[in-house]
Amino acid sequence: MNQEIDLMRLYPKGKSRHGLRPSITEEDRGISRRFDFDYFDGDRRHGYGGFRYNPIFWTETVKLFRDHYGLAEDARILDVGCAKGFMLADFRKLMPRAFLRGIDISAYAIENAEPSVRDCVLQASADAIPFPDQSFDLVISINTIHNLEYPRAVQALREVQRVSRKDAFVMVDGWHDDEEKRLMHEWVLTAKTMMHVDEWKQVFCEAGYLGDYWFWVVT
Repeated sequence: MNQEIDLMRLYPKGKSRHGLRPSITEEDRGISRRFDFDYFDGDRRHGYGGFRYNPIFWTETVKLFRDHYGLAEDARILDVGCAKGFMLADFRKLMPRAFLRGIDISAYAIENAEPSVRDCVLQASADAIPFPDQSFDLVISINTIHNLEYPRAVQALREVQRVSRKDAFVMVDGWHDDEEKRLMHEWVLTAKTMMHVDEWKQVFCEAGYLGDYWFWVVT
């Protein structure tokens, strides 16, 4: 527990992101942060440019999560920031007896969730997770907590810890040097809390977060 570990290493790596998106403005960021059609399925300038299920993305990664944490077939798993539920859909295929739940702040994403998991996703914020203490064997949050302002990001980490009865894994935007910092500020649309990786580690301590973590870096 509480180790820096790349559990996203099997997630397909795309081309270098630098230069793929035209120069963005604060207006662009404002549009993206609505997390509606424009962010998921609109122009690439404001987000994904079309957010659709493809098994190449999560299939191997959910296997890695299952094996790394030794999840039982009926494990309880929560995805904080689940978007349209694609990771949950692959968990359902891999572990049909698992109890799955996902939350996301985006009403658009929840309304357009992958059909196989529409029964287990709901609209909610990462800093106010609507489940009791120690409800889940594994809580996962990928590229979500950094979208909150600093105090709310700290609270979100506390919430992840609160609802986990065993394991947790989060990934957030972080940099190791000035060049990574520059690229991140040029590329990232939605994050409001971006820090050096060592600062994030201090935040984990401040929040009492005891789970595992990894950092998303612009390349």
